[in-house]
Amino acid sequence: MAALPRSVVAPAGRHTASLIFLHGSGDTGQGARAWIKQLLNQDMAFQHIKVIYPTAPARPYTPMNGALSTVWFDRYKISNDCPEHTETIESMCHGLTDLINDEIKSGITKNRILVGGFSMGGGMAMHLAYRFHRDVAGVFALSSFLNKESAVYQALNRNEGDLPELFQCHGTADELIPYSWGEETNKMLKSLGVPASLHTFPNLDHELSRTEIEKLKTWIVEKLPIEVAKSNE
Repeated sequence: MAALPRSVVAPAGRHTASLIFLHGSGDTGQGARAWIKQLLNQDMAFQHIKVIYPTAPARPYTPMNGALSTVWFDRYKISNDCPEHTETIESMCHGLTDLINDEIKSGITKNRILVGGFSMGGGMAMHLAYRFHRDVAGVFALSSFLNKESAVYQALNRNEGDLPELFQCHGTADELIPYSWGEETNKMLKSLGVPASLHTFPNLDHELSRTEIEKLKTWIVEKLPIEVAKSNE
C-alpha cells in the first residue's frame, strides 16, 4: 500500500511523542485538521507532540451505493448489528501500522504514541490499537462505535496483560451514530478489561465541539506528558 498522505502539525519544541488523528468517512486529514482549527481558533498543537492527520485512500463505499469515498474501511451498512467488512479493515490496519513504524523509526517509542479519531476514524483506531498495537499510550474515539460482533471484542476475549486506556466522547443528539451505540461499545470494552471513560455531550449531534476538543487535549497531555530532559548530575 502506498504511504498515506498526511497533514502534520509539528511540535513547538523537542519532538518526544506523536498523535495520529483519523478523520471521519469522506473527509481528509487536512479537513479534520481545519475543523479542529476552526473550533479552537488555532491548530491543536503541543510543545512536544507531533500531530499527524493522515488521509484514507478513496475506495468504493457501500453505504453510498459504491461511490468512491475517502474511508478507512467499507461497511455493509451503517449499523451496529451487521458483520464487519473484515478484509478492508485488516488492509488498513497494515497501512496505519506503516505510519506508526515511521514514527518509531524517527525515535519515538510506541508507548509515546496515541491513536484515535472521529466517527469511523475512532472505530479504525480501536481496531488498530486493541488488535495490533496494545502497547500504544492510549486510544480516543469521538462519536464512534464498534459492531456487536466486532473483531476487536473477539481479540480482547483472548487478552492477557495491560490494555491502553480509551477516551471516548459522544453527543446525545447524534443522528448518524446513536449515543446508545457508543455507550454499548464502551460497556463492552470495559467488560473485556479496557480502562475506558465515556464523556457525554448533551445536545451534540454527529460533530465535534470546542469543549470536547479541550477535554481531549487535557487527556492527551496526561497520557503523553513532557519528558524532562535528564541532567548529567
